[in-house]
Amino acid sequence: MRQQQALNNQLQQFVDAFLLLVAFWGAHALRTAATWWFNLDSQIPPFGEHLWMILVIMPFGPLMLEVQGFYQHPLQKNPLRSLSQILRSLVWMGLLVGVCVMFLRLALPSRAVLILFVVLGTLLLLGKDYLRHLRASHQAAHGQLSEPIIVAGLPADMARLEASFTPAQRLQLEVVGRHDISAQPVTDLVEALHRHAVTRVMIAAGAGQLDRVQETVEACEIEGVEAWLVADFIKTAIARPAFDSLGDRPMLVFRTTPDASWELYAKRAMDVAGSLVGLLVLSPVLLAVAAAVRLTSRGSAVFTQQRAGLHGRPFTMYKFRSMVSGAETQRDGLEGQNEMEGPVFKIDRDPRVTPLGRWLRRTSLDELPQLWNVLSGDMSLVGPRPLPLYEVEKFGSRAQRRRLSVKPGLTCLWQVSGRNEITDWNEWVRLDLAYIDNWSLWLDVRILLKTVPVVLFGSGAK
Repeated sequence: MRQQQALNNQLQQFVDAFLLLVAFWGAHALRTAATWWFNLDSQIPPFGEHLWMILVIMPFGPLMLEVQGFYQHPLQKNPLRSLSQILRSLVWMGLLVGVCVMFLRLALPSRAVLILFVVLGTLLLLGKDYLRHLRASHQAAHGQLSEPIIVAGLPADMARLEASFTPAQRLQLEVVGRHDISAQPVTDLVEALHRHAVTRVMIAAGAGQLDRVQETVEACEIEGVEAWLVADFIKTAIARPAFDSLGDRPMLVFRTTPDASWELYAKRAMDVAGSLVGLLVLSPVLLAVAAAVRLTSRGSAVFTQQRAGLHGRPFTMYKFRSMVSGAETQRDGLEGQNEMEGPVFKIDRDPRVTPLGRWLRRTSLDELPQLWNVLSGDMSLVGPRPLPLYEVEKFGSRAQRRRLSVKPGLTCLWQVSGRNEITDWNEWVRLDLAYIDNWSLWLDVRILLKTVPVVLFGSGAK
């Protein structure tokens, strides 16, 4: 069902990319025609000069729509919700076009074409989505979305499985038979397969019934019917089960981090683009800060330290030096003044911080060299803050290490939720794990937007 939904979403994205192309071509055609209709003096450039915008809109448009949840739950959507998702996606596409114009110095041949494109694109996408909703509703009303299935297993397990079906799943699945593997021979299941012409058997049984489960799967295999085994006999609190294969050996995978997806590729693309643009645009600031650090205190302008990256792999993190040279050797004598609970070491008025360093920390300018870490792939723009290796070694529980299951980042929920004002280590970990468990590309964007006022006003910085 998940693969079928993924394929359907990909088809919808392909259609939407084509509709966006039609909308852009129509916007250009309308603006060209308006020159003659209204005797306008201004001529717009030919369609060929707008091609770079199409190369941005067609791939990123469906991606933005997917991030907004545009392709999910067609039966439960209404026109107002669809309109909101479309407009938010078009706003982000407009921002992306603006970034290309500002930083890549690409020409924006006609603002009128862009405005008309937003109007036409909204109408076309809204119309297509409404037709999709009508089609899905018609299919549901006539039972065309309902697939006949047989549930097999122990009676209590089968009852729990059916009770767990969501309303949407009940529209898609019709239980036409039940097979008790502990009391009925497998021939009864085969007869039911023939009688009801089902394409799927869902098996719900505990680990103690593996012999009967295997017999049931073999019967389905011979009949050419899919066998779905409920894998909740292994209890997990957080990990999500998925299936994969190692050669010809099937594997049940329990994963707590986000699945490989286009969103993850988009996250990396955003990291590369954001860090590269940041390094180029802020290069005068980087040079000025480096010179100021060298002129106001002895030592290198850039401080390097081994930090724990993805899965705890060490990497060299870069920061502008905000402390006196040799500050690391003085840390042991200040342990009694630590204001953070847990393994993290932080002091409000750290005597090792230079006057310039205190200002750099308050404005977060000391973190700018980490844009290179993002560009090189050791860090991400958004993710749990990387900690020194000696602090990671002091983690008090295995659950705390789960914050290492994703790349560390320049900013995170902790940064935008109070930063150093949060002195409870467990609260810090809770925020990081909440980010991991609820990750989406849209969450990254929201955190980045919230980071801007936090940095500008120095909220929570010490």
